[in-house]
Amino acid sequence: QLQLVEYGGGSVQPGGSLRLSCVASGLTLNYHAVAWFHQAPGKEREGVACINSITSSDGATYYKDPVNGRFTISRDSAKNTMSLQMNSLKSEDTGTYYCAAGGILCTYTKETYLGMQYWGEGALVTVSS
Repeated sequence: QLQLVEYGGGSVQPGGSLRLSCVASGLTLNYHAVAWFHQAPGKEREGVACINSITSSDGATYYKDPVNGRFTISRDSAKNTMSLQMNSLKSEDTGTYYCAAGGILCTYTKETYLGMQYWGEGALVTVSS
């Protein structure tokens, strides 16, 4: 059964850190671009970080400007997982985070990464004092 499952959501104070993980079953993440999306309360889901597939020429990573320098996306090929390390969290980072996989290269347009075919159910992150 093809499935993506997120782990690691929770509550943290501003300035704190959380690490989200996404475990894949039924598909090999190495063959796909993988991304994390953020949906703030009452807002549309937006792509925040993406990494090209292992089979691409460079395996490059991409970040939305507000998280660049604070978030790090990575993959663990041996465990078939992907992660999002979130540091210096801000209240505006609150929301549901989704992992996704699809395509080969990260293609960003209109606040999203195109071509994502497989999605997790989401993990809630709350940043509040």
